[in-house]
Amino acid sequence: MIPSISPKELHAELRGQNPPTIIDVREAYELKISTLKNTVHIPLAQLPGHVEELTKDKKYVVMCRVGGRSAQATSYLIQAGFANVRNLTTGINGWAKTVDTSMQEY
Repeated sequence: MIPSISPKELHAELRGQNPPTIIDVREAYELKISTLKNTVHIPLAQLPGHVEELTKDKKYVVMCRVGGRSAQATSYLIQAGFANVRNLTTGINGWAKTVDTSMQEY
């Protein structure tokens, strides 16, 4: 089972102390449609080449459009030794539906 977090739970954590770092695994063109502030952009296909840039003891939440690619990335990071990584269920579209309704869904 892949550890996960809902958009509302992530919203609360981002407003608290010690918020997680968000890794956005979508493609560059998708960031022009909708994005969250202060994310690290690493497209899913490029993740293996960037793992060494990440810190294994940091808290991460991985996101994509609806949660499929980010689930794959979360699984990959766990296998690479990251202990505190979660998938954003429903992705940025879920965020747009439940947290920021002014954000465009696609």
